[in-house]
Amino acid sequence: MNSLGFNKKNKDTKVIVAMSGGVDSSVTAAMLKNEGYDITGITLKLYNQSSLKKTKLCCAGQDIEDAKKVAEQFNFPHFTLDFQDRFFTGVIDKFVDTYAKGETPVPCVNCNQTVKFNDLLQESKNFNADALVTGHYVKRVGGIKDAKMFKARDKKKDQSYFLFATLQDQLDYLRFPLGNYLKSEIRDLARKLNLKVKDKPDSQDICFVTTDSYRDIVLKLKPQINIEGNFLDLNENIIGQHTGIANYTVGQRKGLGVGGFKKPLYVLKIEKNNNSIYLGEKKNLKKLEVHLRDINWLDNSIRKSNIRCSAKIRSTQKESSGVLKINENRAYFTFDEEISMTSPGQACVFYLNDQVLGGGWIIKH
Repeated sequence: MNSLGFNKKNKDTKVIVAMSGGVDSSVTAAMLKNEGYDITGITLKLYNQSSLKKTKLCCAGQDIEDAKKVAEQFNFPHFTLDFQDRFFTGVIDKFVDTYAKGETPVPCVNCNQTVKFNDLLQESKNFNADALVTGHYVKRVGGIKDAKMFKARDKKKDQSYFLFATLQDQLDYLRFPLGNYLKSEIRDLARKLNLKVKDKPDSQDICFVTTDSYRDIVLKLKPQINIEGNFLDLNENIIGQHTGIANYTVGQRKGLGVGGFKKPLYVLKIEKNNNSIYLGEKKNLKKLEVHLRDINWLDNSIRKSNIRCSAKIRSTQKESSGVLKINENRAYFTFDEEISMTSPGQACVFYLNDQVLGGGWIIKH
């Protein structure tokens, strides 16, 4: 077996490397090229560069040029695919619609679900490639079939939360060489390889949000949702006016414009049907249980009901222990201790130690 798990010589193993133009994917491509693999780099153009201008973006105009330069430096083919329409439909439209419903989107998961691990993966197969390789920090463990997903060695850079929706057949086809590296080691490799992007900063924030606030893109694409309504307390009393439900998220404290209360108020719940936002004290944000839809399960050897495992509802938080119960495509997770600021639209990802079991999307209940 070679380093990618194929029973063939490196030179006979054809792989597509998804190249964002950043350090991680560039190191991935250079490493595999130096190991003698037959590689082709592909960069996706995901949105209109003339209308969105910002530094530190993923897959922006400069990133495409940077990916090309790395391909030239290491002498392998590189292609740019225009996926702007697919990205707009699969990611940006969904981002806006989720806020319009009073929910909180996770666009990086949607991007992996659609343009990256669906459309790009199919393009890789059209190239007759053995695998699609990315620079994500996550581990894939196993052979050609029924591979398992685990958190990366570098827990600070681990991206498994954003990859929970990867389907089993997609995981079988994907490879993640950086899962066993620390980010600092990848930076060192970039310098040793003398990559043109060795000192390039990491991309930050949501790639298509080009101002200081996500609200600008939501209101630009769907201005009709900006309808004023009532702030309510838990007893349905009107305590103020809001400027439109898309301008608020569960857990928000600042910018509410409601004063005169002994304790700070937080957004507890957003109701699209009556265009109302419920406010209350921080203690009212705490929950023991989240209800979920659209469950993706990544290990059929593990039973799906009454599992003691851990879960988290944000990529940056540490998992919390509890019990998972799954009934067909719905599930609920009961935490051992209360957690705060759960919002419909967020992803809840399940772990058994370092293994990613899968996840689902939080719904109202």
